[in-house]
Amino acid sequence: MPEIVGVRFQQAGKVYYFDAADIPMEIGDRIVVETNHGRELGRVVIAPKQMLASDITEPLKPVAGKATPADMQRAQHNQEKAHKALRQCRESINKLNLPMKPISAQYNLEGNHLTIFFTAEKRVDFRELVKELSHNLRTRVELRQVGTRDEAKLIGGLGKCGYPLCCTSFLCEFTPVSIKMAKEQEVALNPMKTSGVCGRLLCCLGYEVEQYRAMKEKLPALGQEVSTSLGKAKVVGLNPLKEAISVELDSGGTMELAASQINWQKKPPPEKQEPKG
Repeated sequence: MPEIVGVRFQQAGKVYYFDAADIPMEIGDRIVVETNHGRELGRVVIAPKQMLASDITEPLKPVAGKATPADMQRAQHNQEKAHKALRQCRESINKLNLPMKPISAQYNLEGNHLTIFFTAEKRVDFRELVKELSHNLRTRVELRQVGTRDEAKLIGGLGKCGYPLCCTSFLCEFTPVSIKMAKEQEVALNPMKTSGVCGRLLCCLGYEVEQYRAMKEKLPALGQEVSTSLGKAKVVGLNPLKEAISVELDSGGTMELAASQINWQKKPPPEKQEPKG
């Protein structure tokens, strides 16, 4: 059975798998791997483990070896080159009057392949730009269009909570987030409160939504009539995490009670209608 190792190329980036090639490695080791763009510097995040050949869906590229001090120095040099290449890309874009915004550039370890990430509202014909950059930088250039969420992940920053963005610190993949999730958690539907720096709905809206759903199943619905020690009342607010309910009494007063202090008739789930044939 072949041994595979999980590798990331950037913090909170996607995990890619490679053939460990019988090289002893541990989590956190910096290694050099073979990729479609040449050799790349990565970090081990999943220690080598054996897998059945039948579980491997595609040929795995090999690990070339552990990164040497020379590799680390070369990677640092390439990072500096990438900053200069990004500035040159901006100048060429302005000269060619292209509707696009470059946001990040990355060289492979050998320095013979440059990937530039950019955003644009529509598809852009950047063939002339690639020719000019390839000629001026004397390397192979690839332009890759990304969305606003990927832009935030590449650039980084601080979220509304004051902490580094989730997508740059631990969130490996983006999952769908809907306005329904905000409603279920009774978050004010204000774009200033529900949107992240990328302009999309906050990723953290999906972190606790399942817990809210589970807790709400134990509580009456808004507007439902319930019985309390002070008489009948109507539910006017819910706090699922505290398992507390705000009720309006017949006298007109409102108060918050624990779910254990009230009685109510649980409503049956709506019946599914049979499709008409």
